[in-house]
Amino acid sequence: MLVSAKEMLVKAKEGHYAVGQFNINNLEWTKSVLLTAQELSAPVILGVSEGAGKYMTGFGTVAAMVKAMDESLGITVPVALHLDHGTYEGCYKCIKAGFTSIMFDGSHYPIDENVEKTRELVAVAHGMGMSIEAEVGAIGGEEDGVIGMGECADPDECERVANLGVDMLAAGIGNIHGKYPENWQGLSFETLDAIQKKTGMMPLVLHGGSGIPEDMIRKAITLGVSKINVNTECQITFAEATRKYIEEGKDLTGKGFDPRKLLAPGAEAIRATVREKMELFGSVGKA
Repeated sequence: MLVSAKEMLVKAKEGHYAVGQFNINNLEWTKSVLLTAQELSAPVILGVSEGAGKYMTGFGTVAAMVKAMDESLGITVPVALHLDHGTYEGCYKCIKAGFTSIMFDGSHYPIDENVEKTRELVAVAHGMGMSIEAEVGAIGGEEDGVIGMGECADPDECERVANLGVDMLAAGIGNIHGKYPENWQGLSFETLDAIQKKTGMMPLVLHGGSGIPEDMIRKAITLGVSKINVNTECQITFAEATRKYIEEGKDLTGKGFDPRKLLAPGAEAIRATVREKMELFGSVGKA
């Protein structure tokens, strides 16, 4: 059931759990996430980066695939199709393509420009019945060529952007995309606490959810995080399962080279990862 992310995140905030955003890269990714969400009766957000959208031949293709798959699989849990780290231009493309939610990442702009562009997109998105996420403070690491140093967000700037009427706010608190290095200093809960005090019941978003220790995830949820993004862990488990299948020579027996068989172990690995995260986030049974 395709919906905006607003209602599911308001419920998550009030219920002190988090909804998982799992980025999709192809049919196997999408099917694995949807089936697991349905199995666990958990609301879910399908994240699509601009790079992944381009890889899948455009946002229109992605939206059509997700809509058709949602219907053909008989998915009844709430599902939001969400642009991840969208540019200003990318947001308009996803609005036109039929996404149900967008993220405008204006964190690399001066705060005044971030505010003005976000204000404009809030009005357009809400006019279309879509939810919108904004960002303050860069997320560390690299995503689609955008590199952030992981600086912590200014709570006062977070308050400014939250007051624009966004439905969720991503704020840098030392989190990064990709694998976390051994010398990572951890999340700044002091910053997160200050942001929550400034933004009240605004659902907060934790990007870079892959590899953060479970105790930190649980504490972040108690401090207002209602949406957690996962991508890298699904990619790693998919790669590991696929490598094992090939190294065991299963692609050389029978019709093991058939992509439906070749990609099946990876798809099951994604389902296991999504299941594990939904249980950790507390979203199981919350649909």
